[in-house]
Amino acid sequence: MKIVFLDAISMGDVSLEEMAALGELVCYPSSTAEEARERVKDADVACLNKVIVDQAFLDAAPKLKLVCEAGTGINNIDVKLCEARGVAVRNVAAYSTDSVAQIAWMHILNLSGRAFHYQDFVQSGAYSQNPVHVDYAHPFTEIAGKTLGIVGMGAIGQKVASIGRAFGMDVIYYSTSGTGHCKDYPCVSLAELLERADVISIHAPYNERTAGLIGYAQMQQMKRSAILVNTGRGGIAVEADLARAIDEGLIAGAALDVYVKEPLPLDSPLMDAARRNPQRLLLSPHIAWYSREARARLAHEMAENIRRSY
Repeated sequence: MKIVFLDAISMGDVSLEEMAALGELVCYPSSTAEEARERVKDADVACLNKVIVDQAFLDAAPKLKLVCEAGTGINNIDVKLCEARGVAVRNVAAYSTDSVAQIAWMHILNLSGRAFHYQDFVQSGAYSQNPVHVDYAHPFTEIAGKTLGIVGMGAIGQKVASIGRAFGMDVIYYSTSGTGHCKDYPCVSLAELLERADVISIHAPYNERTAGLIGYAQMQQMKRSAILVNTGRGGIAVEADLARAIDEGLIAGAALDVYVKEPLPLDSPLMDAARRNPQRLLLSPHIAWYSREARARLAHEMAENIRRSY
């Protein structure tokens, strides 16, 4: 069995020995669409993270029996076409729950706790010249007693919610699927969540129901003191609208770890807005899933997917 990993650089330094033990493993750091088609021509299994699996890809891989997504989202794979060709598709769910929740809360606490302002205040020398021992002009607000609104109450949303509850927050959520399956917290409409929440954290998949879900009109419904965090998928919060909302002070702050196009283009309106508002708009490089522990779980589960399929 030949296993081809087309963009193995996404796994970093994690060991792939478990996968290699299952057959002949060939790893490429990255692959263009043309390179991918050439590299899968004799592959039984294709492992990939962002490589597009479309008709041209499948036409070039007559032996292919399995596509292993190195992650949870499979927007890059034409699943129906794979099924029609007899090619199984397997992703890995829940491997990054703790990792993503941690980064979501890193952003929430940095924004609500004004972490970057305080660091700048000390490092600039302003604190050393301050007349008193505290930055009295810039107090922060406690999150205890505030409302946390979760968009998408899956495994990650529930983890983020449980941490919020531990901080003493009230938790509500909006179900993007319309099912409202989680009974631990009140399920509300999007409009109610936007109006009530002091912190909004997005943990939904990107699909026809969530594309552009939170645009400028929705941000106008939010409290001016609210913060918005997206570690779900790029495009759920409209990037240009969010940049505008931050510039206008429509909301207090925002943090993103995911983008419509990745890596984030230099000419993105988010880049300019972050330069103008470095303490109110935090941008991280799609890193939430990337803890060492999460990648180790991912590599193990990918090997398990191959083992179970053969």
